Amino acid sequence: MHPLHDSHTYTKEGAGRQLACHYESSFREIILCTMATEQRDLDVIIFGASGFTGKYTIYEGIKLLDGLKWAIAGRSRDKLNKILKEVEAKSGKDLSDTELVIADVKDADSLRKMAARCRIVINCCGPYRFYGEPVVKACIEAGTHHVDVSGEPQYMERMQLEYHEQAKEKGVYVVSACGFDSIPADLGTVFLEQQFDGTVNSVETFLEATPKSPDVATGGAVIHYGTWESAIYGLAHANELRGLRSKLFGSRLPNFQPRLKDRPLLHRTKFADNRWCLPFPGSDRSVVMRSQRYFYDNEKKRPIQMKAYVTFSSLIHVIGVIIISAIFALMTRYKIGRQLLLKYPGFFSAGFVSHEGPTEASMENTDFAMYLKGVGWTRDEELLEASDQFKAPPKKKLLVKVSGTNPGYGATCVALLLSATTILRQADKMPATGGVYPPGAAYAKTNMVEELCKNGFKFEVLKE
Repeated sequence: MHPLHDSHTYTKEGAGRQLACHYESSFREIILCTMATEQRDLDVIIFGASGFTGKYTIYEGIKLLDGLKWAIAGRSRDKLNKILKEVEAKSGKDLSDTELVIADVKDADSLRKMAARCRIVINCCGPYRFYGEPVVKACIEAGTHHVDVSGEPQYMERMQLEYHEQAKEKGVYVVSACGFDSIPADLGTVFLEQQFDGTVNSVETFLEATPKSPDVATGGAVIHYGTWESAIYGLAHANELRGLRSKLFGSRLPNFQPRLKDRPLLHRTKFADNRWCLPFPGSDRSVVMRSQRYFYDNEKKRPIQMKAYVTFSSLIHVIGVIIISAIFALMTRYKIGRQLLLKYPGFFSAGFVSHEGPTEASMENTDFAMYLKGVGWTRDEELLEASDQFKAPPKKKLLVKVSGTNPGYGATCVALLLSATTILRQADKMPATGGVYPPGAAYAKTNMVEELCKNGFKFEVLKE
């Protein structure tokens, strides 16, 4: 409550004193935050650096954090030293001067000390359902920005519900889904709308992953155990989302027409080489719709409806995925099923998941493309209010493609690092003074897409 409104009766002199105290307190907080920033000896800390994602983030960080002071953090000095040696051998760079910061998600004081030393924490320590919140909390308390690669809707939406206002007050940005989940879909939708020259009603995304060379012998798993674990608990607790969203948004969006309908469970699309398609079970739709809700609530823009699909080259592959997915979904409903999935990931994923994760050869031999089909109205048909309805059906179409290499870890780590550096360099182009956001809402007005295109991604408009 504002200091002038915490009592029904007050004198003019008393109100003046309260107002003076209010501004004096605010000014003092600004000074203290500035002093704290000046005392920080690091720009970036990569937390969870000894994990699978952390290792590749360090590797990509050698280039993308050039000119910044950065360190790596985790709970084991030995593991951090070991991972530095691995990255040194791969990159040919001397990393002996890289500082090691000891911090543990189970030790809140160590997290606060870590966060207080830098301007932004890049958090690679998942599953975020279990390990994310303590880091977010420590960062907000320290006035430090935070980015991660979570693809867990329950975690992301709960962080926004519980910490958005605190982050705004502290001038801190907390942005999740900064990896392959869900930068291509969320910033791809932003990019499509910027190129559309009109009003977009709906976007459908079609994800394609293909080998660069079918002759390269890759073999082995394609998914790391940590991603598998996150998916198990995410699906097991999917029923939490309805309650979270009712608290997070309060009211439903208007019933915009025409509604974007689901395609058949199994269908083919001409956009991705006539491949077979299934609904994409990842977090893309959740993330995109949070960004669209932000644009509607804060910029009075008509929200874009969105559906996500994943494509496959053969019907046999599709049938195998359907069978594995059905078994997976059934087993996640019961504790014993979850325990079996976690204990025997290779067996229940038909060899696609392992604790070691995919090989270097497999990752570097994988290209991805996400096709985004937008449908809407021309600029001549624009409405006065975002909540108004169009009288004519949408006829204008636009097809956009977001592509790159090594989606799971290379592209993910590049996007994660650029998410961090964008906050450090372009916070003045981001929403409000801080808060908890999805990447589309956070980076829509920054040069994030341009930076991604300089570093392995490609955003382009196609002709249908």
